[in-house]
Amino acid sequence: MSTESADSRSFPFADLALARRLEKAEARSNAGFVETKARLFPGSGAAWIQVGGAYAMFDGADSPLTQTFGLGMEEPVSSADMETMERFFEERGAPVFHEVSPLADPTALAQLNQRGYQPIEFTSVLYMPIHPETIPGRYGSAALKVRLVRAGEDPIWSQTAAKGWSHYPGLDALMETIGQISVNRTDTQLFLAELEGQPVATGGLNFHGGIALLAGASTVPEARRQGAQSALLSERLRYAAQQGCDIAMMGAQPGSDSQRNAERQGFRIAYTRIKWQLVR
Repeated sequence: MSTESADSRSFPFADLALARRLEKAEARSNAGFVETKARLFPGSGAAWIQVGGAYAMFDGADSPLTQTFGLGMEEPVSSADMETMERFFEERGAPVFHEVSPLADPTALAQLNQRGYQPIEFTSVLYMPIHPETIPGRYGSAALKVRLVRAGEDPIWSQTAAKGWSHYPGLDALMETIGQISVNRTDTQLFLAELEGQPVATGGLNFHGGIALLAGASTVPEARRQGAQSALLSERLRYAAQQGCDIAMMGAQPGSDSQRNAERQGFRIAYTRIKWQLVR
């Protein structure tokens, strides 16, 4: 048997069953973030509801998490479902967004078209089976060490994550807030990469239903192109395998460096989601 055939057989088919697992894992992870924000910042109004199998999240009117996940993945979508979700966002002064898998029930697309939604954004959903013997190796500086964040190191992780986004004006402050929430979650494992003892990169990991969701990737500008994210990926996948996960997933902008790097590490595109906005 050829290597290509064996490799193909190791990947589960990108069908509805897989899509349901992937979408549920991301939805549950984002719900955990919103719950933590509501606990840390009671005045934020952060909240989420589940409607017809979809998760509607409010994390602030301008937050990228303020949208739905999993629309049409578990059951057909009705007009009543859409009205409930639209009301949830509009009562909070937020725009209405749904990020939808192409494997969703056809009623989802019908409802979006009928109600005046427009497509505005794409996300590549990537996945890879996790096997301890096939976890991709790391490359880069031998001085790079990756470890779990220890008790009391929360500020180090959040500040390092924020510094990695400092080249985007205004995003570093947002990322520090996100980092503060991330370190206080009970459903997230945080990893720190150190170069010669100095923190240079971060990564996070969430689990649900055997899916390991990779997030929180950030590298400080002066330490880029030295293999920090490669090392973080390997360590997170190894940890996920030890916890019994069989699939890793991540999201990326189509054609981006993030997608290219993920594919170099063995990820494949399961499908491309479309984000829809309600236009009144």
